[in-house]
Amino acid sequence: MEFHSYPDREMMMLRLAQRISSELGETLRSSGRASLSVPGGTTPGPVFDTLSGAELDWANVAVMLNDERWVSEDSQRSNTRLLRERLLTGRAAAATLVPLYADAPTPEDAIDDLAEGVSAHLPISVLLLGMGADMHTASLFPGADNLEQALRNDAPPLMAMRANAAGEPRITLTAPVLKSALRVHILITGAEKRAALEKAAKLPPLEAPVACILDQAQVHWAE
Repeated sequence: MEFHSYPDREMMMLRLAQRISSELGETLRSSGRASLSVPGGTTPGPVFDTLSGAELDWANVAVMLNDERWVSEDSQRSNTRLLRERLLTGRAAAATLVPLYADAPTPEDAIDDLAEGVSAHLPISVLLLGMGADMHTASLFPGADNLEQALRNDAPPLMAMRANAAGEPRITLTAPVLKSALRVHILITGAEKRAALEKAAKLPPLEAPVACILDQAQVHWAE
């Protein structure tokens, strides 16, 4: 783990957006295409705002979420909705959205087709993750029903996940997809999450799921 501390959140968000833009640009120049996976929630919003205006060949960038709540885009709880409003706008509107939601009763009803779409863009060129105070990342929650399977090296790329802390059923990228990413960044803020990160570094992934990716991650933190 490489830890980066910033004097304030505004600088962190700007520098992180610039870093991701640079890494995507490098991948595009070397490979002609790139993939970016990002978290939902409001914390990364300022990163998205800056990144959406980056001068990149967005038409050759595939963007996917780390995870999604099993709700339609008209829900305020939809990560996809946030992604469209904050990242897939401006120059970045030309990017391809790889969906993690389909109009189906449960994640299991659509997961095979969604996984096929994700697999076409692996390995992820640049992965940005968040982390909860409970040390979850993506929708890999401590105590979740399918967590043990999702942490295995032979896990499928996508899995449905249900946990008391998750609210709705979720769909999430699994540990092998996260660990195969070429560049990994974790964005956290505040003293509580910094303490949780330090705790996670000493625990097994079943207790602290973010631990599955820490050894290859660059962590970006501001109070």
